[in-house]
Amino acid sequence: MNRNVLALFVLITVTCCGGVVRRADAQTLLVANQGDRTVSLIDARSGKQVATIAEDVPGQWGHEIAASEDGHTAFLPIYGNSGVGKPGIDGSKLLVIDIALRQVTGVIDFGHGVRPHLPVLDPAHGLLYVTTELDDAVTVIDPIGLTIVGKVPTGQHQSHMLTLSHDGRFGYTANVGPGTVSVLDMVGRKTVAVIPVTGEIQRIAISRDDRLVFTSDTAEPRLAAIDTATKQVKSWVDLPGMGYGAAATPDGRWLLVAIPSKDLVAVVDVEKLQMVRTVFVAKDPQEILLRPDGQIAYVSCMGSGQIAAVDLTRWKMVSTIDAGKGADGLGWAP
Repeated sequence: MNRNVLALFVLITVTCCGGVVRRADAQTLLVANQGDRTVSLIDARSGKQVATIAEDVPGQWGHEIAASEDGHTAFLPIYGNSGVGKPGIDGSKLLVIDIALRQVTGVIDFGHGVRPHLPVLDPAHGLLYVTTELDDAVTVIDPIGLTIVGKVPTGQHQSHMLTLSHDGRFGYTANVGPGTVSVLDMVGRKTVAVIPVTGEIQRIAISRDDRLVFTSDTAEPRLAAIDTATKQVKSWVDLPGMGYGAAATPDGRWLLVAIPSKDLVAVVDVEKLQMVRTVFVAKDPQEILLRPDGQIAYVSCMGSGQIAAVDLTRWKMVSTIDAGKGADGLGWAP
């Protein structure tokens, strides 16, 4: 076979035996669209939506999504039909999606209503964690066998979001209504501490060096910086509006914080613990995902059903990508 033809054959996506073979250089951005009850698959190289996958759980939908390290599988908890702390249907399932086939291929059933919310992969231990609010716990799942293998109690209600230390040893949950952060021993599967923050909080993120955890006050436009060594709030960072989803840049220098009410992303200097600039994005930004090379931040914008791509060298939104209605949770499939 001609060398050029062979190279082209390896790189393109082909159909084989009724399935789709994933392109070797594929980079897919996953978006959980609350309004459409779908998942968008976006080709990150072209900046185009290439497929949508229906969740197909009547009257319920997912908020957050994560992908396996190999980029083959996505995990979508079905939260229910309401928001945290509000009345409604309590979700009890997690959908397993084959990204190449572009379809749901499995379901993990929690056995009762738990409002499963955020899936987090722990590469260090080969586990999948899912916040299960109504159990006051984080559920531990074997992502290969697709079985529930344990729980980590949080000691608090409404444990909505989770972030892990980079070695997978510790977890930190944002407990919305109680306004606290639980510190979890993920290996020993126990609560280490509960940190009081403020009346009510939202979202959580961790610095690249694991020394700080961040969560936003829902009553005042400020961000709590929590010292993971002392397990206390170290400082408050003023924001231009209530903060929401946040993510640290790979170099550890900046924390990006979505400000939904202002259609902005705030940029916080992690060393100085001060906001240094803002970047305009599309309507109602929710969540932020950093491209692995650290050059682009993807921001889900629920109000416009788009993903804003922010160039972190120029601090400027350089494009918007059409997703689905109510674009929210983001995942990355390499």
